[in-house]
Amino acid sequence: MALSQRFVGVVKLVSFLPVCFAAVAVQKPFAQPEAKVIKTDMQGKDYVRLLGGPPETFSLRSGAVALQPGKAVGKHSTEINEELIIVLEGEGAMLLNEGQELPLKVGVVAYCPPDTEHDVKNTGSTVLRYIYVVAKAN
Repeated sequence: MALSQRFVGVVKLVSFLPVCFAAVAVQKPFAQPEAKVIKTDMQGKDYVRLLGGPPETFSLRSGAVALQPGKAVGKHSTEINEELIIVLEGEGAMLLNEGQELPLKVGVVAYCPPDTEHDVKNTGSTVLRYIYVVAKAN
């Protein structure tokens, strides 16, 4: 093969590479999440998942919880996530690992930062209903 033919082959390859890299750069890991309305009717259940993360959302997860008087969710950590609790009905407390207690009641939104062990307990005499929203902090 003549040197000029090799050169043309290399030029074609080099000119094709940016197209390949451009195609890889614009690919998304999953489809764009769609707008939606989600019913929070729990129909007698203690827990209902509302959003489960990808591909429904980029990183957000949420659920509706009905916690009976005196009951607790159980200690767990937010790990790399942050969490928001929106109280719909009843009274309770978010118990943080430092011994801090955040009161929960209707009209209150409680925030729990990443890497925080916490629990949610119903301290009232009626059902504590709330929605939690969890999303990656980074």
